[in-house]
Amino acid sequence: MAELAIIIPVLNERDNVAPLVAALERALGGIDWEAVFVDDDSTDGTREAVANVAAADKRIRLLHRVGRRGLSSAFIEGANATLAPFIAAMDGDLQHDERILPRMLQALRDGAEIAIGSRYVEGGGVGEWDATRAGMSSFATRLSQVLLKVQVADPMSGFFMIRRDTYDRAMRRLSAMGFKILLDLIASLPTPPRIVEVPYTFRARVAGDSKMNVSVMLDYALLLLDKMLRQTVPVRFVLFAIVGLVGLAGHLAVLRLGLFAGLGFTRAQALATAVAIYANFELDNVITFGDLRLRGRRKVRGLIIFAAICSVGAIGNLGVADFLVGTSHEAWWVGGVAGAVMSLVWNYAVGATFTWRRRFA
Repeated sequence: MAELAIIIPVLNERDNVAPLVAALERALGGIDWEAVFVDDDSTDGTREAVANVAAADKRIRLLHRVGRRGLSSAFIEGANATLAPFIAAMDGDLQHDERILPRMLQALRDGAEIAIGSRYVEGGGVGEWDATRAGMSSFATRLSQVLLKVQVADPMSGFFMIRRDTYDRAMRRLSAMGFKILLDLIASLPTPPRIVEVPYTFRARVAGDSKMNVSVMLDYALLLLDKMLRQTVPVRFVLFAIVGLVGLAGHLAVLRLGLFAGLGFTRAQALATAVAIYANFELDNVITFGDLRLRGRRKVRGLIIFAAICSVGAIGNLGVADFLVGTSHEAWWVGGVAGAVMSLVWNYAVGATFTWRRRFA
């Protein structure tokens, strides 16, 4: 059994695989290690590149994931697939300095629970980042301190090492959302961990494309929200409800236009409901379930399933709304809101489950 397992989430990093393994070989002389590449169904030949290296080096392993994406969940699956007493997280793009791994390991051997490759302690740096990215990172770092019980200079680092027993204490409380697994781990521990930060300078990417985009920032916001809610309410439901509110605004607008056009309340409500179902599907596919986003044929199939299941909620929607307007003589907008709210819980509990269900391979 290896003493150190290095978990390396990858997505389309073919050209970086062999150089990274060679760099680990140079840096980890005298240490019993293994590297677990967790591939999120790359399309550029990344798995074949890992297989080529693994054919000559049995320390190299591959986990292939289908229908699931995200660095945090990739790290968790990789960590759960090894028995090593020390577990490191490292990006597959050569931007983390593998030469500090022995210092991080020694810190854990000496009693630390987490060793962080830190850009924000003396001797560290962000390399060639422009002012915008550096400012965003600094703001996100300050924001994360709201959740933490311990002072950490670089809680947003994706380069760290953790003891197996420390990881096990946090594992069942993890949100497993987005890219900031270190923040998730620290916030999930019942007591503040003993942390050592080892400085390094973030390198420029050599090959492949950066994964930094709007969805990464959204995932970070969702992680903060999930931790602040202490997982008492599913964060996806909160997002689903927010999307539903946006859809509700559109629903009411279409309903009002339908009434203005003389369709009558029931027909106008049916049209507004159909428009809202489609709009909510598109928004949920990008925002609420971005990590499970449907594309191509799966998207068409998902829309059909979502619409079919939501139509059941729509029947209740129409019934409640028609009752309030026709029988109780409530205003048109009261009926519209009541009908839409009637559909929300049903659509999330059933529609989301069957439309964006996880696939395992």
